[in-house]
Amino acid sequence: MLTDRRYQRFLVYLAVFTGLCGIYAIANPDIFSYLFCFTNCEARAANELLNKDKPISTLIDVKKLDKKAIEIVVEKSKYKLTVFYQKKPVKSYAIVFGENPKDDKLREGDKRTPEGIFQVKDLYYHSEWSKFIWLDYPTKDSWRKYNEAKSRGEIADNDGIGGEVGIHGVEKGKDWIIDRKINWTLGCVSLKNKDVDEIYPLLQKGTTIEILH
Repeated sequence: MLTDRRYQRFLVYLAVFTGLCGIYAIANPDIFSYLFCFTNCEARAANELLNKDKPISTLIDVKKLDKKAIEIVVEKSKYKLTVFYQKKPVKSYAIVFGENPKDDKLREGDKRTPEGIFQVKDLYYHSEWSKFIWLDYPTKDSWRKYNEAKSRGEIADNDGIGGEVGIHGVEKGKDWIIDRKINWTLGCVSLKNKDVDEIYPLLQKGTTIEILH
């Protein structure tokens, strides 16, 4: 009888444990990609965020910082923004984009993030998204893509090219949007507020921002 009770208790514990694991897996679907790394492990390792748990102040001497040596590289396919200092990668951050994260921006309202080489046009505090790092989109290359797309009939004659593209945070308390890779912007690059707060002091007008597919 005692053995039967122990066995029944074991089954109850097992059921509870299995249920909790199921709930965690639903909330964190990416867990399986780390538990079962049978294929494409090298590519997954490449997507890992560099120095993600280290304050950037421990990686760069901010007191002697040469802002002209800072560059930002955004990799859309990897959902990653990397800070480079003196041509060397220093730290990477998780990011999200517009509702169409794959394609290059061609017109206003297409909810795509533009690709190419840009410069910081301005930086300022934002009432909803912590900070806003304004890019100089559209550039000459952006206009070339826009005009070529229009000549191919891919966009209407009355469609504008758009603007006000930048890098910013999220609404307060919504960092989970970044964790779950929810592409919510109209074409901007979005980080967690603590992350945009960390990179903001490193930048200045004219800082190069390269956005890759």
